[in-house]
Amino acid sequence: MLDRLKSLLPARFRDEGPVVPVVRLSGAIGIGTPFRPGLSLAAVSHTLERAFSMKKAPAVALVINSPGGSPVQSHLIFKRIRQLAAEKEKPVIAYVEDVAASGGYMIACAADEIVADPASIVGSIGVVSASFGLDRFIERHGIDRRVYTSGTRKVTLDPFQPENAEDVDHLKSLQRDIHRMFIDLVTERRGANLSASEDLFSGLFWTGEAGRALGLVDRTGDVRSDLKARFGDKTKLRLVSRERGFLRRRSFGIDEMIGGLGPLVSAEEALSAVEIRALYARYGL
Repeated sequence: MLDRLKSLLPARFRDEGPVVPVVRLSGAIGIGTPFRPGLSLAAVSHTLERAFSMKKAPAVALVINSPGGSPVQSHLIFKRIRQLAAEKEKPVIAYVEDVAASGGYMIACAADEIVADPASIVGSIGVVSASFGLDRFIERHGIDRRVYTSGTRKVTLDPFQPENAEDVDHLKSLQRDIHRMFIDLVTERRGANLSASEDLFSGLFWTGEAGRALGLVDRTGDVRSDLKARFGDKTKLRLVSRERGFLRRRSFGIDEMIGGLGPLVSAEEALSAVEIRALYARYGL
């Protein structure tokens, strides 16, 4: 009889085991369009706050699937997670799905523990900048590049002009600064877990199983099994989703609302998709 009465109560009043909020952090970081935003602090801040506001939750789980992207947005998300964890005094556990590489791994380091599938991709602790050199192409086709500036170094690494050694040196100095910050962050968060491998901060990436041996990952597993093993079989996972904006909720009238901009938006979406696809392809995904 008591069990029947319990079943009539709202879920929040039943004593059925702990509830762990789960936040999915998926996609390229800082790369997106107005109708398909990428991972950024602005996009995930409210979701994180909602997850950490669950007072009785024994921990907050982050499910990460990201090939990286903007180092700034990666660092901002990392810092916000750490701020909330300290403020709410809750442990954070990160679960890697396909990939947590580069900025995605930086975000994973905000967790107190990192769990990955044995076949997940982790690491890529480095900085990359990529472009094309089209100066010989436009010269061959008789195209002039006309750029007017009020600063001698205002135009650097222009793909339509010959490469300048000073510009490359300047870019590499910026990369070294960002790389140093990334290394310090990983070293601080992972501490004595890290191996002494010379390749650890080279930009290489590994499977979850190999990452565990290197200290990049604490153990292998999946979010549901791991949380139940830690907090009991009655543990429930509650997905805390992003709130969708008005335009995202409405599936009709987009083309009519933006009029003749429809094809331009489609082109932007296509370019964004290509860029994101290229990021995942770097890791064989």
